[in-house]
Amino acid sequence: MPKHMFFCSMLMLTFLTSPPAAQVSESGNIPHRVFNSGDGTFTDFEMMLADLAKADVVFVGEEHDDPVTHHLELAMLEGLARRRSIIVSMEMFERDTQAAVDDYLAGRINESEFLNISRPWPNYATDYRPLVEFARMKGWPVIAANVPRRYASQVARGGTSVLDQLPQAERDFVAAKISAPKDDYFKRFAEMMGAHPIGTAGTNSEPGQMMERFYLAQCVKDDTMAESIARAYKGSLEPKPLIVHFTGAFHSDYRLGTPARVRTRLEGARVAVVSIVPQEQLDSIEAAEYRERGDYIVFALHQTQPGDKH
Repeated sequence: MPKHMFFCSMLMLTFLTSPPAAQVSESGNIPHRVFNSGDGTFTDFEMMLADLAKADVVFVGEEHDDPVTHHLELAMLEGLARRRSIIVSMEMFERDTQAAVDDYLAGRINESEFLNISRPWPNYATDYRPLVEFARMKGWPVIAANVPRRYASQVARGGTSVLDQLPQAERDFVAAKISAPKDDYFKRFAEMMGAHPIGTAGTNSEPGQMMERFYLAQCVKDDTMAESIARAYKGSLEPKPLIVHFTGAFHSDYRLGTPARVRTRLEGARVAVVSIVPQEQLDSIEAAEYRERGDYIVFALHQTQPGDKH
């Protein structure tokens, strides 16, 4: 073989077998790499979005306190907006604030009024406001999907029986059906709690019983968010929009938690899971270690923030 043909062949082989270099997102210029768990290869952001646009529900699992992740979330919405109409669903707003969310999106109240009513998370202005404002600009609904925190706290203290004592108007803020199977999700939750022991001050409960009630509270959140998503999907007109749900990664990783509960409510729907994983560097990622977390793993380059310790 002539030397120039050999060189060209080797160059082509390099492009075919090497993962793409760190890329820059369309929002915020954030370096990242995208791993397709289905075929075990690195891909690019646009190819991921083209595939996600074919789904019915997309879960985006995040680390709540990572600013890089939130830039990529906005980039996902921007890219999906070119392909589908969207309903944005958020763990960060609770069901009893839905009227305030709707009123703000419709222009019936101003942002100050909206924030006074909706109990936004402390990092709303920097991390979640861009998502809401983009949805507002596009005329998309935003679903306040989560259970009000006070009810989850009551379940953590007294089990699901406390829900039966709620007035119907309040009970409607919680999923009608609560499931808490002792499955892999339970095992992961128990391991997490083992790493962060739960104190028993002020209660006569054994630690194991208390852990199980904390798991019930976790499941109340998952079932309520899943019910919110299913209602939004079933209540939407044809052609159905794509529902994109933003949540903590524990709620959606490994397709457990909320995605599993959505599948029981939307049989036959295509549910896709994206897990965004901050990394200190992108050059030598052991992607196989993360493959089971979701359909796509987005490795985002962690940018040192003021006060970070190394």
